[in-house]
Amino acid sequence: MKKLYSFADVDLYPVTGREHFAGRQDEEVIAALAQGGAKIVQLRDKNLTDREYYRLSLLYRRETDKHGLLFIVNDRPDIALAVRADGIHLGRSDLPVSVARTILGPDAIIGASSNTPATAKELEKSGATYINIGPLFPTPTKPDAKNIGLKPLRIAIENAGIPISTMGGITADNIDEVLSTGVKHVGVVTAVFAGADITKAVSFFVKRIVSAR
Repeated sequence: MKKLYSFADVDLYPVTGREHFAGRQDEEVIAALAQGGAKIVQLRDKNLTDREYYRLSLLYRRETDKHGLLFIVNDRPDIALAVRADGIHLGRSDLPVSVARTILGPDAIIGASSNTPATAKELEKSGATYINIGPLFPTPTKPDAKNIGLKPLRIAIENAGIPISTMGGITADNIDEVLSTGVKHVGVVTAVFAGADITKAVSFFVKRIVSAR
């Protein structure tokens, strides 16, 4: 299926937490994301070998093509290139944005993580497509990370010339507070994948984000 979206169109940004799938197959999960209105999914799994991650990425490329979703690979530009992913997300200890851009080319979506507005601006200058600011709140996916709160997110949005996303401990209870910063792209893991109904959770967040815009 032809892609209908660019990153600027993204509202909810699901990042896989496969430990929460509770026996659901990846194909089933991707279909549920699409049914709920998601436009993108990032595959993130730190527990796989290179070959396993490659094979799983092939599956995600096939299924996201089927449902018209953008597909982002976490950490690995080589795998993103090999499976024709739409882009890559880089953590603070991963390859520099400029190197990933050389590998993936000018049209790839390249996201990068930051926890300060100053670093976000540096990443923007280095060629990132979007910057993710966080973690906002305590989160089980990164229990040792220092949560930064909403102020740095507001500052980054005010000063950015590219899309800013955010994640980290975002739930149905605090989503409106998060959206009050003006952020338009909201990343989630457990808030979608740890629930019994992925489609319902996605639909809830998409509606909240879109209405705040």
